[in-house]
Amino acid sequence: MIKYIVFRTVLTAALIICGLAAQGQKYTWKTDTSGGYAYRYVTNDPARTRFYTLKNGLTVILSQNSKAPRIVFRMAVRAGSTSDPRTATGLAHYLEHLLFKGTDRFGTLNYAKEKPLLEKIQSLFENYRHTSDTTRRKQLYKQIDATSLEASSYSIAGEYDKIMEIIGSTTTNAYTSAEKTVYIEDLPSGAIDQFLELQGERFRAPVFRNFHTELEVVYEEKNRWLDDDRNQMYQKTLSGLFPTHNYGRQTTIGTIADLKNPSLVEIKKYYNRYYVPNNMAIIMAGDFNYDTLIEKINRNFAYMVARPLRPYSPAPEVPLTKPHTVNLYGPGNESLFVSYRGGAQNTRESLLLQLISRILSNGQAGLMDVGINQRQKMLGASASYTQLKDYGVFSLMGSPKEGQTLAEARQLLLEQIERLKNGDFDESLISAVVANEQVSELRSFENNEDRADNLVEAFTLNKAGEWDRMLATTDRMRKVTKQEIVLFARRFFLDNYVAVLKHNGERKTITKVAKPEITAIKTNPESVSAYARKVMDAPVRPAAAVFLDYRKDLSFTKAGIADVISVPNKENALFRMTYRFDFGSDNNRLLPYAAQYLAFLGTDKYSAEQIKRLFYNIACSYSINVGREKTVISIGGLQQNFDKAVTLLEHILSHCKINSAALSGLKSRILKGRENAKSNKGLIMSGLTSYAQFGPDNPFNYVLTGEQISQLKAAELTGILHRLTNYRHTITYYGPLKASLFTAAIARLHQLPDSFLSAPAKKRFEYTKTSRPQVYFANYPMVQTEMYWVRNMKAYDPRDAATITTFNNYFGDGMGSIVSQTIRESKALAYSTFAMIWAPDSKEKQTSMLAYVGTQADKMNGAISAMNSLLTTLPVSESAFERSKASIINGLKTSRITGDEIISAYLEDKKLGLTMDGRILKYAALRSLRLEDMVSYYKQNLSGKPYNYCILGAEKNVNGISLQNLGKVTRLTLEQIFGY
Repeated sequence: MIKYIVFRTVLTAALIICGLAAQGQKYTWKTDTSGGYAYRYVTNDPARTRFYTLKNGLTVILSQNSKAPRIVFRMAVRAGSTSDPRTATGLAHYLEHLLFKGTDRFGTLNYAKEKPLLEKIQSLFENYRHTSDTTRRKQLYKQIDATSLEASSYSIAGEYDKIMEIIGSTTTNAYTSAEKTVYIEDLPSGAIDQFLELQGERFRAPVFRNFHTELEVVYEEKNRWLDDDRNQMYQKTLSGLFPTHNYGRQTTIGTIADLKNPSLVEIKKYYNRYYVPNNMAIIMAGDFNYDTLIEKINRNFAYMVARPLRPYSPAPEVPLTKPHTVNLYGPGNESLFVSYRGGAQNTRESLLLQLISRILSNGQAGLMDVGINQRQKMLGASASYTQLKDYGVFSLMGSPKEGQTLAEARQLLLEQIERLKNGDFDESLISAVVANEQVSELRSFENNEDRADNLVEAFTLNKAGEWDRMLATTDRMRKVTKQEIVLFARRFFLDNYVAVLKHNGERKTITKVAKPEITAIKTNPESVSAYARKVMDAPVRPAAAVFLDYRKDLSFTKAGIADVISVPNKENALFRMTYRFDFGSDNNRLLPYAAQYLAFLGTDKYSAEQIKRLFYNIACSYSINVGREKTVISIGGLQQNFDKAVTLLEHILSHCKINSAALSGLKSRILKGRENAKSNKGLIMSGLTSYAQFGPDNPFNYVLTGEQISQLKAAELTGILHRLTNYRHTITYYGPLKASLFTAAIARLHQLPDSFLSAPAKKRFEYTKTSRPQVYFANYPMVQTEMYWVRNMKAYDPRDAATITTFNNYFGDGMGSIVSQTIRESKALAYSTFAMIWAPDSKEKQTSMLAYVGTQADKMNGAISAMNSLLTTLPVSESAFERSKASIINGLKTSRITGDEIISAYLEDKKLGLTMDGRILKYAALRSLRLEDMVSYYKQNLSGKPYNYCILGAEKNVNGISLQNLGKVTRLTLEQIFGY
């Protein structure tokens, strides 16, 4: 997987008591010893992070947090695509894939017999790589394919995933970016011994087996990358900003030529060069004892030997002296990037650019938020800063509105820079940005994933591990003056940018490569290596399941005629409150438009711009989210500003005034956005699947026509907003106030009628009955072809939850599932594929089977055949079933629902007709669930049943797919799909 990460600052300390960080907080490195191990730490670090360096140079970074009996793990390597050889781009990313294949001890049935075959494959690929004659290359590939098939007789595909499933990891993954490769797990703390044993083995002597099928999987990932316009825009931006640095000279995923001519020799060299302990870090956040864990890590990784490093050291970039414009074409909507080259990590320049990005664009009161978005000068505009190690990328981004050229949109973006350079902003915006950044970090800080990811950034981006400076980022921002920003902007933002203008049109630069002839390799799913058996059979420290008791975990009160549900926040000084209505756009199609309109309305006391600034200045925010069946008004921020925030929200809802000019602009933007939606392949596929489930009259196209939007009346929309809280709604609260105090406060601030109005009747949609196969096709110019299998089943019964969850895990949800092992691992037909039963949120709705494959068009026939075979005959494995079942039980035992997630769980269960924690029923059913029960469910609902096929792809590419042989073909127009 490829990943680009936007740098996030880490929460500063002392937020819990007063809500804002104390000025002048001291972050100083100290050294201490515990359990026989020396470590470094930073004073006032709210994560209480310990930094160890083992004797072999391996960095270990630990942050203890015992909210749940789980641990988030990251293995970070300071090596990414910038370190790829120029003649073998994409190598770091491909290596990431191969490090899931096992070693000489696991992933193999007989390594002694497998090894000479793997060596032969390596030699054949070297010959293949250096051969240009087409006929000879085909001959070599046939030998590679035949030898790979023979070698697969001794391999156990996906054994790493199987072990992790037994251990109880819920997030087995990895990603590669420019400067790092990171391996990811989320495991029960009781399985730490087995986990560390496996990780130590994994990096001891990796074996790169099943090479040619994984190569084709990576190539399919490349195809997906090529189909994403924003990926292409970002890469063109990097190429323009960094003509010398590898940031711009080579992509993380590699070139087509390099991917099709790989070298196992180069991959092994890369591994030996960069995967050394003095270039790696183990990062863990969660439930553990520091002293015990560091001893276990040392025991399992002490074998590693440090080696001298020669990190990538590029020549400095020459300053850009004039604008560089790139015109890019693709099927997606028009958009543009205007980007500047920023400074190195943790420089003063990088700090100022982080701050400036928020001054320009923070979603509420930034110069672009107010100057462009609020005034509807473009369809949308924003700014961002991405920090890399050697340089940063500062970008202005936007989409033009109807009748606006990309050149005009670019000028509007650049005008915001001029406002910055002219000092056209209030200095108080700086302190408001800092306060909101701190609140944002506080909200996510108790999340172990965020802790670990921030520490990954600290390790991979900082040569000296400048954790103290990262912790102090917002304190340093607070000391920045308006004058410094203005002077810096005048010096930095010159005619030194790269503008990428993305036009809507045919992309003509993509190379189409025919699929290789690959014989499906053997996966040996029932086999288990002796090493894996030892790890899986080792005793695990048990964890007791902890379920919710809604009567004890929630407070149920009343504020006037409204029900109130609350949970105390004992961790910090933030609150989150909602008004929840059990109706949405299916009840009133005007409701989402009214919610959008509100953002542009003022009142008799404040303008719309003043309202945004008022909320931002008190570090609070609100939103209205209108779904099909529910509407939620959310508000949150610092508890000390609760009264101010709620009073302002109530004032806006009841006193918003008609603004005809704003409505006119909104109508134009909505219509332009709807047209842009027709060029979004993800939305087109969503429409296809909705059509397959419900027919021509479906939830996806239940929208206003263009003419109806043009006729929207301001008075009607504001009337909806004024009356909104007169309808029945439930108030939820998560915050520091006790339930009685909150109820008293909200009863005082939230005006309610004597009785609620009745909600409008809900639009009902009828599920289609799939009595015979149907094919729904939509034409879209893309490299891949994507396909969904859709079948409506029966009304959802919560008692089926255990069977459905186990089946999904067993059959098609995850890398170790049958679908992934067959279509991806064995046949190399796709990068992304899955198949799972979708369980709805209400027992009145039906369950559905959704299966998916995205692949090159010339592989689609094989993919269709493979998926149809699995949907007809279920491969049965008692051991795989037990793994899936054990994994889900383990997850239930070690998961914890806390905070306002308790409220969400209660409301979700209530909608399913449950009065208790739904996990209790699932847990009880899982313990008695048998393989025969799952197979019976499959036979009754899936096996041999007719399916609707939803296919999205380029018409010219699907000629080789015999669509009519699948079923009756209906070619849908965009108007049929979208309803306009």
